[in-house]
Amino acid sequence: MRARWGRRGSRRGGLGLSGTHLALLAASLLSTTLAIYVCWKQLPPLPWGSPSPPRPVNVLLWWEPFRGRHNPSRPPPDCQRRFNISGCVLHTDRAAYGEAQAVLFHHRDLVKGPPDWPPPWGVQMPPAEEQKGLVMDDVGQEGEAETLGALGPRPPGQRWVWMNFESPSHSPGLQGLAGNIFNWTLSYRADSDIFVPYGYLYPRTHPSEQPPGLVPPLARKQGLVAWVVSNWDERQARVRYYRQLSQYVTVDVFGKGGPGQPLPDAELVHTVARYKFYLAFENSQHLDYITEKLWRNAFLAGAVPVVLGPNRTNYERFVPSNAFIHVDDFPSASSLAAYLQFLDRNPAVYRGYFRWRRSHAVHVTSFWDEPWCLACQAVQKAGDRRKSIPNLAGWFQQ
Repeated sequence: MRARWGRRGSRRGGLGLSGTHLALLAASLLSTTLAIYVCWKQLPPLPWGSPSPPRPVNVLLWWEPFRGRHNPSRPPPDCQRRFNISGCVLHTDRAAYGEAQAVLFHHRDLVKGPPDWPPPWGVQMPPAEEQKGLVMDDVGQEGEAETLGALGPRPPGQRWVWMNFESPSHSPGLQGLAGNIFNWTLSYRADSDIFVPYGYLYPRTHPSEQPPGLVPPLARKQGLVAWVVSNWDERQARVRYYRQLSQYVTVDVFGKGGPGQPLPDAELVHTVARYKFYLAFENSQHLDYITEKLWRNAFLAGAVPVVLGPNRTNYERFVPSNAFIHVDDFPSASSLAAYLQFLDRNPAVYRGYFRWRRSHAVHVTSFWDEPWCLACQAVQKAGDRRKSIPNLAGWFQQ
């Protein structure tokens, strides 16, 4: 068969062209095709070439979250080293505002104190005001100041990103923000323009990925139920449920609030690991509001989470149904306590809540470096797509 194909290859084609003529014709056609691609600027990458690096993106963080407006900023993260995201230029230097493709505004700092918007682009201002932004507490009423800051011209193509990781119940000032100020949202909500959950499960590729082991060592678990709470408020549903549950089962409470024992953050995971169950109770109940209480305090520590937050269906969008216990599954706190005691006496059933560890590991989001780098990545991927948020409060409070 090979000899046959060799013989046919040595014969002349039906057009009577020699091998030399055919080679010249093929070269001419290739040159013409390449010229057309070059003219159209659509030349595809050569298969042996390296992929082009992402375009550099400059992202300005208007305030470092929760550090106040006048506190010194920490050095920005290295996105390539930390999260394998290249091409990011991150900074907090307001003097470079005009060079930023995106500006991040942290909600709590945005609404705290007098309005502090970037100055209208192209408007001559004194150098001191350019450095600190447009703080218009003496321009007029707060609404007028917000309108000026929002409607002033911006650098071409720049995106303003609203960033918030608190629930609607703990996000004051939403109604005071005018429509179409922001182009994107960045939050724990899955329908955000930049979705950054507090954590997530991902397919395990190595046994050493966190948490290690298929099942946590039960011999280390000397307590039954633990709860770490930093802000104690008797009006919250989580405190009311704790009051009921603690009548039927012992709950060891840690943290700064209420009856808690002081617990340094560095010792949290190690301490919770000594318990079989952890109360992953959110401070309020809202769509997708599932915080580090589940991902770090329970999953990473190796305790079965007992959750109080959004409904079970919402949790199951992100974790397997048999990886947690929901308070809504029980008609009363006493029946939940009875089930926890049943699991305590039946280790085989208890171990079933860790089946997910065979195939998945836990990622806990690094604040605030990771959202900053992910904002850069989002700009790289977005191209020139433009949008604005007409009703931020209406979307976030739904």
